Amino acid sequence: MRTDLIVVDREIHSGTPVFRGTRVPVKTLFDHLEAGDSLEVFLDDFPSVSRELAIAVLEQARVGLMPDAHPA
Repeated sequence: MRTDLIVVDREIHSGTPVFRGTRVPVKTLFDHLEAGDSLEVFLDDFPSVSRELAIAVLEQARVGLMPDAHPA
């Protein structure tokens, strides 16, 4: 995991992973997407998270899942 993207600190939301430089839990991005919201809606709701940071976290998640992916 790239430590420049996500912070886990007991002093911030009791150690919930948050976007670096914010108090916004990373799970909130995935909750928005799961609910059918666009990335734009998430970014509008949480302006402290930059587009670049959100996309980098999504890319990190994608790369992290690829070793377990099987071709269709």
